[in-house]
Amino acid sequence: MSFWIQRAPYRIASIFRFHNHASHMDSTQPFISKGPETVWFIKVVCTLCIFRVSSSNLSVFSSEYFRKSLNPYVALRVIQHLTNQFKNPMLAFSFFRFTREKVNIVHYVSAFNMLLKSLCLSGLCDSAKLVFDYMNRDGYLCDSLILELLVRSFENAGKLNFAKEVLIWEAELSNERGGVVSPFVYNILLNSLVKTNQVKGAIDFFKDHILRLRSFSLSTSSFNIVIIGLCSTGKVDKAMEFFGFMKSLGCFPDTVTYNALINGFCKIGDVERARELIKEMQLQGGVSPNVVTYTSIISGCCKSHKMDEAVNLLDEMIGLGIRPNLFTFNVLIDGFGKTGDMVSVLKLYQRMLLSGFQPDVVTYTSLIDANCRIGVLEKGLKLLDEMDEKKLSPNLYTFSVLINALCKVSRLNEAHRLLRKLQMRDDIIPRAFIYNPVIDGFCKAGNVDEANIIVGEMEAKRCLPDKLTFTILILGHCMKGRMSEAITIFNKMLQVGCTPDKITLNCIDSCLLKAGMASEAYKIRQTSFDSLQNCSSSKRTTKQDINIEIPVVV
Repeated sequence: MSFWIQRAPYRIASIFRFHNHASHMDSTQPFISKGPETVWFIKVVCTLCIFRVSSSNLSVFSSEYFRKSLNPYVALRVIQHLTNQFKNPMLAFSFFRFTREKVNIVHYVSAFNMLLKSLCLSGLCDSAKLVFDYMNRDGYLCDSLILELLVRSFENAGKLNFAKEVLIWEAELSNERGGVVSPFVYNILLNSLVKTNQVKGAIDFFKDHILRLRSFSLSTSSFNIVIIGLCSTGKVDKAMEFFGFMKSLGCFPDTVTYNALINGFCKIGDVERARELIKEMQLQGGVSPNVVTYTSIISGCCKSHKMDEAVNLLDEMIGLGIRPNLFTFNVLIDGFGKTGDMVSVLKLYQRMLLSGFQPDVVTYTSLIDANCRIGVLEKGLKLLDEMDEKKLSPNLYTFSVLINALCKVSRLNEAHRLLRKLQMRDDIIPRAFIYNPVIDGFCKAGNVDEANIIVGEMEAKRCLPDKLTFTILILGHCMKGRMSEAITIFNKMLQVGCTPDKITLNCIDSCLLKAGMASEAYKIRQTSFDSLQNCSSSKRTTKQDINIEIPVVV
C-alpha cells in the first residue's frame, strides 16, 4: 500500500499525459485555455501537492512537461484550492514558492493577495512576510484590505518592525504611482507603538515616513494618537508643540485632540492651562467641549482639592446642555470624600440617583473610603454587605480601603479574614500593597509568626513581596530578636532582585549593631553596596531618554 502511495503521483501524471495526448496529440504543449482540460490538470496538480506534502518535495513539477504546462492561471487556481478547500496555506505557500523560483511562474496579483490573506488568518506571519517580499520584488501594490490584515497580523504577533517595513514599501510604491495609503492602516501601527510605550518610535515613524513620503494622507486621528501618547508619558509640552505643528499643516484639531491635551494638563496638576484650552475650543467653530472634556478638568480640580471650582464646572457644563455621566459623579464623590466633606458626598450621591444613574463599584469604593476617613468604619463594612446584596463585586481597591482602615484600628484578625476572602476570588489578582498593612500590623503587635503565615499565603497566590514587604518583615524579626531570620530575609530580598533602599539598610544595620553583631552589619553594608552599584550601572545602560524633535515645516 505504501509503495502504491509513493508511486501515485507518477501514475496520476502518466494518466494525465495520456489524457492530454488524446485531446491535443502533443503532451509537451502548455495549457493556455480555461476549459475542461485545464480544470482536470489543476486537479492533478493539487493531488500531487497533497501527496508530496509529507516530504515537502515538489520536484515533480520541475520536469519539462510540467514546466510547460504550468501557467499563472493554473497556479492561481491551485493556490485557491489548497487554501480554501484543503485549508492548507503552508502547502499553498510551498507550491507558490517552488513554482516562482524553480518554474519561473510570474504569479497574478490576486494569487499574492489570496495567499497573504490565508497565511495571515492562520497566524503564519513569517511566511506572509516572505510572500510580501516577493510581491515587493514584482512591483505589485497590496489590496487595501489585505494591507490592513497584514499590519494587524504583524501587530498581534508583536512584530511591529514587519508592519513598518510593509507600510513604508507600500507608501514608496504608492508615491511613485501617485497614490496614497489610507490613514486607517498606518494608524493601526501608530496605536500599537503608543500602547507598547514606544512613543518615540511612533514620533519617528510619523516624522520620517508619513511626512517625508507624503504618500500617507494626513489625518487628525494620526496626530491624535501621537498627542495621546505624549500626554500619557507626561510630555504635555511636547504634545502642545505637536499640536501647533498639526495646525500649521492645515490639519485641524477635533474634540479628541483637545480632550487629550486637557486630560494631560490635569494629570500634571496644571488646571489653569486646561481651562484655557476649553476657552479655545469654545471660540473655534465645529469643535465643542463634551462630558469627557469637563469630567477631565473636574477630576483635575478634585485632585488639587479645589472642590468649589469643581462644583462650578459641574454647573457650567449642565448650563451648556452637557449632561454629566456616572464617571463625573464618581469623580466628585471621591473628591469630596477625600476632603472629609460627607455632607457634600451625600448630596452628590442623591443628585446622581435623581439623574437616573445607579452606583457602581467605583461609587461604593469612594463611599466606603469617605466613611473610613472620618472614622465611621462600621458604615463602610455595611456598604460592603450592601454591595453583596446588589450582586456588585468589590474590586482590589475596595478591599484595600477596608483592610487599611481595619489595620489602623488594630482589628487585625478581621483584616486577615477580609484578605482571605479576597484570596478566594479568581477574578482579582492580589498585589503586595494589599498584604503589607496586615503584615505590618501583626509585626508591630509582636506576632511575627502570623505575619510569616500571611507572606506564605501571599506567595501561594503568586504575589511577590515588594520592597516594603521585606522591610516590614526585617524590622519585625529584629524587634523580636530574631537576627538570623532578619538576615535570611534580607538575602532573599537581594536574590529576587528587589534592591533595598536607605530605610531598609538603616533598619537592619541599626538592629544588628544594637545586637552586638558588628561584623554581620559590615557584611550587609558591603553586600548592599555591591547590589546598589550593579543596579545603578544597569540603569545607566538601559535608560533611554525620549528626545523628540518636532519636524520643521517646509
